[in-house]
Amino acid sequence: MNPKNYRFETLQVHAGLRPDTETGARGVTICPTAAYRFRNCDHAARLFELSEAGNIYTRLQNPTTTAYEERIAALYGAVGALAVSSGMSAILLTVLSLARSGDNIVASPYLYGGTYNQFRISLRNLGIDCRIAASERAEDFEALADERTKALYVESMGNPTCAVPDLEALAALARRIDVPFVVDNTFGAAGYLCNPFEWGADIVVDSATKWINGHGTSMGGVIVDGGTYDWGNGKFPQIDGPSEGYHGLNLREAFGAAAFIAKCRVDGLRDLGCCPSPFDSYLMMIGLETLSLRVRHEVESTRKVAEYCLHHPKVKSVSFVGFESHPSYGNARKYYRFGSSAVFTIELRGTLESTVRFVESLQLAANMTMIGDSITVVTHPASTTHKQLGAADLAAAGVTPTLLRISLGLENADDIIADFEQAFAHVSDK
Repeated sequence: MNPKNYRFETLQVHAGLRPDTETGARGVTICPTAAYRFRNCDHAARLFELSEAGNIYTRLQNPTTTAYEERIAALYGAVGALAVSSGMSAILLTVLSLARSGDNIVASPYLYGGTYNQFRISLRNLGIDCRIAASERAEDFEALADERTKALYVESMGNPTCAVPDLEALAALARRIDVPFVVDNTFGAAGYLCNPFEWGADIVVDSATKWINGHGTSMGGVIVDGGTYDWGNGKFPQIDGPSEGYHGLNLREAFGAAAFIAKCRVDGLRDLGCCPSPFDSYLMMIGLETLSLRVRHEVESTRKVAEYCLHHPKVKSVSFVGFESHPSYGNARKYYRFGSSAVFTIELRGTLESTVRFVESLQLAANMTMIGDSITVVTHPASTTHKQLGAADLAAAGVTPTLLRISLGLENADDIIADFEQAFAHVSDK
């Protein structure tokens, strides 16, 4: 059989796996090494000039990490993937590979708080203007784009609002103005729930810390290159032009459709050093093997707990993308398997203080800043993930003082409901 015809569930187990021919060991080998022996000086020179593929230094690549990257690329149907140390590193390296001082990107208003701060503060200090659109409508993105725009950026499902943009419409806009369309697909679970490449995305970033790992045991991020963007349009001389770091090498000519992911590796990892450890890559490989099974259970549990919250007298509102009342219900049905996700939000009746009391009364669900874990997590965005935002930005992101983000884990949903019920008993009706 042609491995390209394998379905997601098969690829999540087999892609990138090469059993050890000497020992017959079934699992991927963990290679805890920083450096690699060269066959001779000519071999080393070819590696360093990028004329031959191979291992130079684990900051650039490692056999364990390579297997993990191959699995991610296979799950997405992409030309290549790059593993990095965190989701934030994936975003930073992607933007810095596309934009220079004086350039800009146009982004959705529905962003994870850390992403928002990276865009509006850290990247601004590097001279890159990150323009936040008024909404996720294509026309609002287009209104902010100009000749220095280097990318359109969205999350396939916003955090914490679960807003799902019209990926197809934004991809069409990106093609029309001829810039890459970048999608943070953390909520899409490595392509299992949503694969943005099927809807016109050029580049995907993921926080692998979440559903890819799935057990809260390691940090990581990935950048995935669909190989669809034409880097030869004159807008990206750092990719289609003489490379300062490699004696004038043209990355587009050398790597073809995989030029962008090569740029991220040979310049990004080399200079920024945001590489994962081999052990973290191993944990990600293990996590991927059960991803579809975990996510399916979590999505089913999410609906059950959301329906419970919908009818609870101490809950003011429930925002679950699987309910017809959610503004993104139609887009979720179009772009997401099961038309849903494993995260939803609720607003409690009462005050900030009573909301905090509910969270601190939970015994089974964890009070953490995490999603996609094997345990259920309840997060209060106003005091954690979005704490740095001002009042106007909080309102634009849909974050209120009594908003809670709930990410279902692998427990029995009835036990989580019972935990919520006892926690609600500690909250006054007033």
